[in-house]
Amino acid sequence: MSHDTSSAWYADFFTELPNEFWRRAVPPEAAEAEADFIERHLGLRPASRILDSPCGSGRHTLALAARGHRVSGVDISAEAIGYARRAAAEAGLDVELAVADMRDVPRDGSFDAAVCMGNSFGYLDLAGAREFVAALAAAVRPGGGLVVDFNAAAESVLPGYRGEPRHMEAGGIVVTTTTGYDAARSVLLSRYHFRRGAEEFESTALHHVYTSAHLGALLTEGGFVDVGLFGGPDDAPFGIGSGRLLLTARRAAGPGPGPARA
Repeated sequence: MSHDTSSAWYADFFTELPNEFWRRAVPPEAAEAEADFIERHLGLRPASRILDSPCGSGRHTLALAARGHRVSGVDISAEAIGYARRAAAEAGLDVELAVADMRDVPRDGSFDAAVCMGNSFGYLDLAGAREFVAALAAAVRPGGGLVVDFNAAAESVLPGYRGEPRHMEAGGIVVTTTTGYDAARSVLLSRYHFRRGAEEFESTALHHVYTSAHLGALLTEGGFVDVGLFGGPDDAPFGIGSGRLLLTARRAAGPGPGPARA
């Protein structure tokens, strides 16, 4: 598998066919369970202001808005944002949605919480991840909460890794995925082939693999405290072989990280 995939692969990947596959593949009750987790662990009050970045097609944006929260979603995919806007209008929900990079968020400390769901954190290399965490810390008020959903933790993907092709189907869309691991860069390279009737789409996704300790350090270095690790929205403990990592944290009180003073 070629290792020359652009670091900004996600800017062109999330077109209608891949987006529609995941909209059909993920059951509605999954978003509700994840919204329960977010509310429970962040102790959200009614009408909390929440940032969802990147928000994709709005699964969590809409689920949280339906519970009375004031939600702003950001995503680089114009198709996904368009879908989320239509879904919000049909449901009578008032949400703010913008087409932008996941790091391009309001850094005004006005949000009670931020969420990064759906494994998007791994899109970014170390420098990009640090920039993203800094953006989230600047967006959230002191004491505000954070949830990060990550499926590419080293403890999740490396035990028993074999890279065998996977075949998935949802709502008439068939997907074949072949995955390789670049050990020198700690990167998963996943080649996707989507097919819906005569329509086909191929592209390679790149996910940076971090250990859970590395992720915790990125959050604390960026201005968050009280990092918690969970293996799913049911509060299962995270460990070797867990298929998923949900991190919770809280924005540190007082000024954020910056140059040391004498």
